[in-house]
Amino acid sequence: MNKPLVVIYAAICLDAVGIGLIFPILPRLLEEVTHTPNIAPYIGIMTALYAVMQFVFAPVLGALSDHLGRRPVLLISLAGASINYLVMAFAPQLWMLLLGRAIAGLTSANVSVATAYITDISREEERARRFGLNSAMFGIGFIIGPVLGGLLGDHWLRLPFIAAAVLNACNLLLAFFVLPESRTPSRQKIELAALNPLRPLRWVFSRKGLLPIVFVYFLLAGAGESYGTCWALWGFDTFQWNGLWIGLSLGMLGICQTMVQAFLPGPATRLLGERWAVVAGIGFACLALSVMAFASEGWVVFAIMPIFALGGMGTPAFQALATRQADPAQQGQLQGVLASAISLASIVGPLAFSTLYLATQQDWPGAVWLSVVVVYAIAIPLVFWGTPTSCLARGVHAWARAPQTTERRNP
Repeated sequence: MNKPLVVIYAAICLDAVGIGLIFPILPRLLEEVTHTPNIAPYIGIMTALYAVMQFVFAPVLGALSDHLGRRPVLLISLAGASINYLVMAFAPQLWMLLLGRAIAGLTSANVSVATAYITDISREEERARRFGLNSAMFGIGFIIGPVLGGLLGDHWLRLPFIAAAVLNACNLLLAFFVLPESRTPSRQKIELAALNPLRPLRWVFSRKGLLPIVFVYFLLAGAGESYGTCWALWGFDTFQWNGLWIGLSLGMLGICQTMVQAFLPGPATRLLGERWAVVAGIGFACLALSVMAFASEGWVVFAIMPIFALGGMGTPAFQALATRQADPAQQGQLQGVLASAISLASIVGPLAFSTLYLATQQDWPGAVWLSVVVVYAIAIPLVFWGTPTSCLARGVHAWARAPQTTERRNP
């Protein structure tokens, strides 16, 4: 593997580490700063703020990288991440933590720049494999982050942020000395319309058949935000887990989900078909969430983790289903719409689930997982509504619309 790819993959991995690092320690950190035990709303606000900054600045950084070059934008984002984590390491007040998390969301929007860099330096036949490694690096970072955050946070609550600052600083130095520019900067002016993060969503309203698909994406992504928002609070309230156990549980979940998504989507789709693979994945997730809602012992969570992870096998199948709902020439627009839906869900989900958790925290912390089951249940009929025909029916329909041959017109 060449050196530029090593730097890019390290940046992506560190972005994921930074996301997961804060999960195990955020409740205790907010209690220390706000001096109140009711910190669920603050967790929702911080998580949503991170997503807002990503949503707004991903197109901005992408456009700047086209105009100025990939290298300077990546260097600035890595430097900003290092400074941000140092600020959060010593922030004594809530507004400083919020500012730090906003900067973290802005700098982590460099994933779009990193992806563009990989595209620049890769031949077409290499891109699929390298994008696969890109996803793998993010998965590895999201496994390492919670475990590292929990382990270091039990020694000192601010230590994970210092560790993240050091790691990003090392990657900044590596990028500065090793990473070359991948493209000639453009001299064309940046179009302001291209910086609108809501722009891709306008297209979906011109194709109403896509609305159910996009809404399912929104629901599934929003439901997934419940874990990052409520997992640590629930683990502490229900099992009295410390940071290490919270981190280990999240890391275990990440490992199981990575294994499932690496090996099961293909066989599941061949066995069940795409739509039923999606429904089966949702069913496994709902089963595990129902058990978690009533669990009173921590070992139960680890015992059902493989079942929980099976919920991830439906996501690739649904992605495949979604691509069938648009023509080949419109696939780029479709992916932009789906990315926007996921980003919006990352804003709405944390706010909604943190509010629900606060309402049930005293009497039944696990009730929040039943609310996630409800969201998944709403998604199931939309899967069938958004993909109303089977592959066979689609093929017959296409055959019926084909130009009439002489033999067919004159049997």
